[in-house]
Amino acid sequence: MTPADLSRTVVRAVRCAVEDGELPAGADVPGGRAVVERTRPGGVGDYATPVAFQVAKGAGRRPADVAQLLARRLDGVSGIERVEVTGAGFLNFVLAPPDAAEVVRAARAYAPAPRPEDAGPSTSAPNPNPSPPPPAVSGLREQAVHAAVLRIRAGQGLDPAPPAAVAPVARRDGDVLARYGADAVRWAALTVAPQETPVFSPALLLQGEAAEFFRVRYAHARSRALLRNAARLGFTPLPGPPQDGAAGPLLRALGEYPLVLEAAAYHRAPERLARHLVTLADALLDFQYCVLPHGDEKPSAAHRARLALAEAAGTVLAGGLALLGIDAPERL
Repeated sequence: MTPADLSRTVVRAVRCAVEDGELPAGADVPGGRAVVERTRPGGVGDYATPVAFQVAKGAGRRPADVAQLLARRLDGVSGIERVEVTGAGFLNFVLAPPDAAEVVRAARAYAPAPRPEDAGPSTSAPNPNPSPPPPAVSGLREQAVHAAVLRIRAGQGLDPAPPAAVAPVARRDGDVLARYGADAVRWAALTVAPQETPVFSPALLLQGEAAEFFRVRYAHARSRALLRNAARLGFTPLPGPPQDGAAGPLLRALGEYPLVLEAAAYHRAPERLARHLVTLADALLDFQYCVLPHGDEKPSAAHRARLALAEAAGTVLAGGLALLGIDAPERL
């Protein structure tokens, strides 16, 4: 069970409790998904949800009582190893290890959409309403944030949200576009909350794993390099069990991606997506060393499964960067 599956499972449990009369008809049933987040340090289990607090308002019950009711319904559901109620009504979950093949197949849905320039030269008439020229430096960040929010919300099927307040690029930073380039500027503009002033530093141009902007794009390039090298060895990716404990963090990061997108869309917070791409990139860079055979080792089903997992991570990285308006090069 993935975190996104858990969210939908919690919603079904609430609806069934209402239908069976365990909760009153006036209970506030969540929409398609419930809020599910990673357990904070010192918490219990892998994931937690405050859904009982939301339901309790309309049900006229204590959140702890609602949580206990839902815990009984969710205990024993396939993919959930343990449910525990903590505090005033938080539901905490320990999930069974995710199915790698399922995670890989789900990741394919997050591939970036083809760009117009990839379709070749256009034969249509010139656009009578060309795009306006790029904004002045003071408007660069506002444009980057609003464009990213629109793309993220559109991907979640949500209507455009009213523009949020966006702190501009500090005047002291000067012409950051000329100094760092468009992609690096977007990264710096989108890795902090919109109301905070972004920080521009020489690290944006650093070609090394100490720089987060480089690591994210480098991890995507490494996933593509692994595919090329595997092809030379005569094998292709095939979803299945990776049979390697190092896959755990990568599977977890991929499984959480749908929830990250949902939260970024709802809160109009592209920085949540950017931060998760760093987590995913770091997991892939740690995992990459076990993907290909070593020495005289022959490619096995496990190698094919690991390659499929690396390919899925690259697909998600490319899709996430595209939502932020940043290019994901095949080679770096």
